[in-house]
Amino acid sequence: MGAPAYYIIYTFIRIVTLLPLPVLYGLSYPIWFIICCFPGYRRKVTRNNLRNAFPDKSPGEIRRIERRFYMHLADMFIETLKAGHMPEKEIKRRFRVTNPELPMEIMRSGRDVLAVGGHYNNWEWLIATPLYMDGRIVIIYKPLKDKRFNELIFKLRSRFGIVLTPMSGIVRELISFRNQGIRTMSVFIADQAPPRTEVRYWTRFLNQDTAVYLGAEKISTRFNMAVLFLNYRKVRRGHYELTFEELFSETGNLPEYTVTEAHVKRLEELIKEKPEHWIWSHRRWKHRKEVAVG
Repeated sequence: MGAPAYYIIYTFIRIVTLLPLPVLYGLSYPIWFIICCFPGYRRKVTRNNLRNAFPDKSPGEIRRIERRFYMHLADMFIETLKAGHMPEKEIKRRFRVTNPELPMEIMRSGRDVLAVGGHYNNWEWLIATPLYMDGRIVIIYKPLKDKRFNELIFKLRSRFGIVLTPMSGIVRELISFRNQGIRTMSVFIADQAPPRTEVRYWTRFLNQDTAVYLGAEKISTRFNMAVLFLNYRKVRRGHYELTFEELFSETGNLPEYTVTEAHVKRLEELIKEKPEHWIWSHRRWKHRKEVAVG
């Protein structure tokens, strides 16, 4: 994207996000209409994913989940933009960590933590986690191809002290912190579809054979980390709660794929509780097992 277009978009976002969040929610409805009704955003992908994940649900139930998902997606778009300029006091009021003492106690005991979750509810507000706890928080992210927007996203996500690093640099980053005597909590959003060339493991997830990343397991077992699951729930519109759930206190001697199966299963349980809060428009099942391994 050229510089003029970037600065026009950036200025528009900056002006719009000066408005209070309740006012901004007024934009959610036209956004919802565009992405859900006309012209629509990946509606075929969304509906196919829902049908395959919930074959026992009626067409009416599938449509209701679909409409609620697109409303949630519209709200999340507004919330993500607003969070980049939201005062600390307001974001703490809207995003609450219920038990920050759990990862803090683990780090104070001399161990590192790996926290794993999915694209469920508004994961972008995890940027506020450092407001509730000490220690170094490292989030693994995928850099954008557009350098200007990558710098913008990097700045927004790191504004409260988060350390952002690509997957290719996480081992080096963790070793560096360990050499300095700094304990860390590494955050993985681990439900993306890996590229076909990187598929190493399949499991059953939402009624389908699903290729999964093994990064969370490889890093946690290599450094014998405690593994926590990120359970973030939508309390009401614009208000979320994050609760850390301990999956494993140590991982160095666990059988292969134990960590992967545990966090995939826990995410599936959450999705089944409130399916409209997961990102169904992703092409999560674009690889077929028989093609990838045949």
